[in-house]
Amino acid sequence: MTVVARRAAVLGKPIAHSLSPVIHNAGYAAAGLTGWSYTRIECAAAELPDLVAGLGPEWAGLSVTMPGKEAALSVAAEVSPVAAAVGAANTLVRRSDGTWYADNTDVTGMVDVLTSAGVRASASVTVLGAGGTARAALAAAARLGATGVTVVARRTAAVDELAPVASALGLALTAVPWADAAALADVDLLISTVPKGAADELAGVVRWRPTTVLFDAIYDPWPTPLAASAAATGCPVVSGLDLLLAQAVGQFEQFTGVPAPRAAMAAALAAARSA
Repeated sequence: MTVVARRAAVLGKPIAHSLSPVIHNAGYAAAGLTGWSYTRIECAAAELPDLVAGLGPEWAGLSVTMPGKEAALSVAAEVSPVAAAVGAANTLVRRSDGTWYADNTDVTGMVDVLTSAGVRASASVTVLGAGGTARAALAAAARLGATGVTVVARRTAAVDELAPVASALGLALTAVPWADAAALADVDLLISTVPKGAADELAGVVRWRPTTVLFDAIYDPWPTPLAASAAATGCPVVSGLDLLLAQAVGQFEQFTGVPAPRAAMAAALAAARSA
């Protein structure tokens, strides 16, 4: 199948490190979409509306990473329920009438990788951190059937900002101070959304339950001390790299309208990481 002169890109700042072009371009090649190309565009949140407005009809879709996920909502004529609930979009899809549709495949991707790791419906969930990725984690927990989530963060104000998101998702939100984080790993699912190094101190003090699934949103460096400690106890561990692939698969299918060649995309990502 060949489609001529269609373009897509990932927007963010900084963006030079992004592996999204590797994943998407491998998918285009494997699917026979010889006219498709995917690039990186350095773009701050304030620059996003003007950039999107200036794109020609050859543009099929945009992946949006930090710091533009909230700004992406403002350029869309239609927003998916999940993107509206979390207040962020990582995906902009060009519709046939030229307007943009905003979605959040971080959430669907997270559900995919967590389900594959063995997380079952109504799992007990603890989330470390209260930033943008924590919003997607709350939505994923809701889709997995959780009725409540415990959020552990250093700043009370950050957790307060998650309250409307939890309410929109029908989740009960329990805030716990960071000093108590090590005692909260006795759950079905622990999701770490904190920046590199922030959870390292927990690696030596957490008492893992072997059936706990850890999702650590970081993938560089890998494994993190937290992930290594969980794996050493026999816990299933999911990385940010797993999510990067899963959310890209969702974007690929929305951009192109064809099934994603996941195996080829995964192989290209693995090769890029080992190079």
